[in-house]
Amino acid sequence: MRLDKYLKVSRIIKRRTVANEACAGGRVTVNGKVAKPGAEVKPGDMLAIRFGERVGTYEVLSVAETVRKEQADSLYRVVAEDAETARERS
Repeated sequence: MRLDKYLKVSRIIKRRTVANEACAGGRVTVNGKVAKPGAEVKPGDMLAIRFGERVGTYEVLSVAETVRKEQADSLYRVVAEDAETARERS
């Protein structure tokens, strides 16, 4: 699945256009490498996303084309995320 779509489906980032801009701006890495919006994401990949001065790190657990809002957080595991970043995503 494309990185920008995964970020939107998993609701790590709420809108695909914002996810696309974050990727295009070099603020998202996949397995330690800066990734473009079309980069492929698969289970086991590690994502790091810079939200301003803070960075959230996530492990991809599964990939799904669609998922209900209540189950979106089952697609990933938070490895590291400060409380302020978590509040911004809510």
